[in-house]
Parts: sequence; C-alpha cells; structure tokens
Amino acid sequence: MQSRNTYDFTQLGQAGENQQAVVLRKAYALLGLSFIPCAAGAYAGTYVNFFTLFSNFWLSVVAFLIFAYGLMFAIEKNRYNNLGIALLMVFTFGIGFYISPLLQYLMASSVGSKIIGMAALMTAAVFFTMATIAHRSKSEMKGIGQFLIIGAVVLIIGMILNMFLHLPALSLTIAAGFVIFSSLMIMWQIRTVIAGGEDSATSAALTLFISLYNIFSSLVQILLAIMDDR
Repeated sequence: MQSRNTYDFTQLGQAGENQQAVVLRKAYALLGLSFIPCAAGAYAGTYVNFFTLFSNFWLSVVAFLIFAYGLMFAIEKNRYNNLGIALLMVFTFGIGFYISPLLQYLMASSVGSKIIGMAALMTAAVFFTMATIAHRSKSEMKGIGQFLIIGAVVLIIGMILNMFLHLPALSLTIAAGFVIFSSLMIMWQIRTVIAGGEDSATSAALTLFISLYNIFSSLVQILLAIMDDR
C-alpha cells in the first residue's frame, strides 16, 4: 500500500529510506516549486494592482485575510493528498500577487533593487543557517514551540494595534519581531520533521514558505526605512 505521504508527482523516497528524511526532502522540493507560482503572481500583479481591486484599504485587507487563512485551512485539510499541493501553489501565487505592489514601489526607488537583493540574500542566509542548526541539533525544541505560540499572539496583537495607530517605530519593531519569530519557526519546523513530529511534506512546506515570506517582507520594510532616500 502506498504511504499517505507519498506523492505521485515526485516519488522522492527510496526503499528503506528513513521516513523523516523522505518527508523533509519532499518539503524542500515543494518549497522550491512554490516559488514558481509566487513569481508568476508577482508578475501578474504588475498588470493588476491588488489594492485597486477593492473600493478601500480595509476591504482589501479583509479580502486578503479571507484568501490567505481560508487557503491555509484548506491546505491543512488536504495535507496528505495532491489537492493540498495544488492549493499550496494557488496560495503562493496569491502571495506573489499581493506583494507585487510593494516590489513595484521599490523598483521605482533609486535603492529599490538593492533593497530587494539584500533582503533576498539575507532571507536565504537565515534559512540555511536555521536549517543547519535544526539538522545538527538533538533537542526536540519543545521550549521554542511554546515561545513561538506566545510570540505569535504578541505579533498579532501588535499588528492589529498598528493598523489603527500607524506608528513607524511600532511597525519596525513588529518587522524585527517577525524576522526573529519566523527564523525560529523555520528551525522548529525542520527539527519537528526530523524528530518525526510532522509527517506531511505539504504542511511543512507551507510553514516554511510563510516563514520565508515574513522574513523577506519584514527585511524589506526595515531596509526601506534605513536606505530609502525619498
């Protein structure tokens, strides 16, 4: 009988191979694949601005939240089948579409391309560093898991407050918090897969993609505040 976590489109596992290694390898493959629709979404966003699709800012925020959290719920419900993979690709396309206006704004700045490049390199460095730590660590990281729960609550409260306060200092603090939180999330998720606590490559890839998106967008915000000459 075929394992519920074996996908027809990859067949990455080999007979006798450690199951956790199979799941992690598939998660990495799905993560890499997810950047293709993400790039396509960012390209599509150059023709249709996400925020112009709605009559006001709050409607666009609500629409994005419904889209993002609705798809994340659907992906988790289908985390062991190919529909979950398809929904993951739709999700990453939507994220690329959503971030496209920010990228366009940056490209219009004299330092925009430098900010994007630096943020991308720093994000990649964070990912490989956290992945290396996760692979070498022997800890189950239960303490980090509890810290992440508390951190998520604090960041969500901060984001909600700043939607009304619009304080630049608070925005940068939240951005820095997301960089730290998402970095730890990458390490925790990879370590959880290695330890056998996560058996869905789709679910792991979703968590890793969201973490990378949060790190990249937060670093862009921080670098923009430091380097923007406008």
